[in-house]
Amino acid sequence: MLNGSCLCGAVKYEVSAQLGEISHCHCVQCQKAHGAAFGSYAQADKRAFRFTDGEENVSCYRSSKNVTRTFCGVCGSTLQFIDGQTPYLNFALATLDDTIDEKVTVEIWCREKVSWWDHTMTIDSHDENS
Repeated sequence: MLNGSCLCGAVKYEVSAQLGEISHCHCVQCQKAHGAAFGSYAQADKRAFRFTDGEENVSCYRSSKNVTRTFCGVCGSTLQFIDGQTPYLNFALATLDDTIDEKVTVEIWCREKVSWWDHTMTIDSHDENS
């Protein structure tokens, strides 16, 4: 069982099955939804995902014909990417409260990658804000 929540804690969820594909999505919609170079998602069976607290705070946005994105209506945290044509959903990986051993297995929509991000670059890194 994995547990997760939004930034403010108003929404909590659990995933009761093994995770499927873990991805970085570089599409423009994920960039906008996450305010970042890409969105990181873990796939799970729709039946294995459930909100445990604050479901009334979950807001939805239909981003395309078959896709609904959910987010916390209080703090705005991205929560899910749900394709209505599959038995799976993808949830925002960084909203997990638990640690996982699995790693990202695929990057998708790389043709829409932002120009300023290159995962091979070497830049200064700090354990905290310096």
